[in-house]
Amino acid sequence: MKVIKTEFEGLNIIHPKVFTDQRGYFFESYKQDELRRAGIEFEPVQDNESKSVYGVIRGLHYQLEPYSQAKLFRVVSGRIFDVAVDLRRNSPTFGKWFGVELDSENKLQLFIPKGFAHGFSVLSDTAVIQYKCDNPYNSKYERGINVFDPDLNIDWRLKCFNFIISEKDRNHPYFKNAEMNF
Repeated sequence: MKVIKTEFEGLNIIHPKVFTDQRGYFFESYKQDELRRAGIEFEPVQDNESKSVYGVIRGLHYQLEPYSQAKLFRVVSGRIFDVAVDLRRNSPTFGKWFGVELDSENKLQLFIPKGFAHGFSVLSDTAVIQYKCDNPYNSKYERGINVFDPDLNIDWRLKCFNFIISEKDRNHPYFKNAEMNF
């Protein structure tokens, strides 16, 4: 497993070692001791899976303290553009976003530490995403940022204009008005 650090402290791309042969492939999608050796403390308590179609944008989601979540994202099938927005006020990258394509072919994963909002767009016909969280979902502490915030100006890498977004996500406030306690 190779850990690729980004310019955002704690936000890392995980490149697992994939073994392929005539039967297919095998890789370890999560190995706590290797992550710890790379300086990533992460103890998941919840696994989630979602399936979406082309043009879907999910996000930008996060939970306030004390229920904030670190997440490890991967794509089981398809391709997404995965985005994390830094909400940590004392961070040099506060208010900036990072994006990376994850797909079932490259097997890259994105580790998102606490203090980030997260979202993704689906670039393939369908995509199945699995992710681990180190804190359970808590609706009372759930928050979000509008995916079309003009100050963030995220390029979701979609060629369509008929985006599929939940009503809840459409109504999230812009970054400057979002509640955050990181």
